[in-house]
Amino acid sequence: MKEYEEKLKGYMIGKNMNAEHLHFDQICHSVQEAANAAGTTPDDLVKNICMVNNEGDLIVAIVKGEDRASTSRVGKALKIERPRTATENEILEKTGYPCGGVPSFGYKATFIIDPKVMEKEFVYTGGGSEYSLVRITSRELKEINNGLVFRVRK
Repeated sequence: MKEYEEKLKGYMIGKNMNAEHLHFDQICHSVQEAANAAGTTPDDLVKNICMVNNEGDLIVAIVKGEDRASTSRVGKALKIERPRTATENEILEKTGYPCGGVPSFGYKATFIIDPKVMEKEFVYTGGGSEYSLVRITSRELKEINNGLVFRVRK
């Protein structure tokens, strides 16, 4: 797992990001576990829901921790057929990170950010492994991944 965190930290340094990479001794798989580890509330966490379109391209819907992403809303936002949720193997293959540690940036994908995420000054996203997070401003998040802002939460 450490290799994924190191890869992400290298990306962040290479892009001169202001975000902060955080490593914990406890697992951050669920939103509540991540909030506990970071000493914050679930309201500050985002989830990256990986989807695949008919051409096999990766789409990442970024929603607040308590929300769920809608494949039909993603399809409508991108004016494509409804994408399907990616499998764990596809997630690792297409993002380079394991499920549960996927960051909101750093790999080729179409990123769609729900407007509720943009209401927060700072958010916590996956840090490369289930034991890490990245604290980042929503503004930098949108800039670094060229995110599109559309309502994609259910």
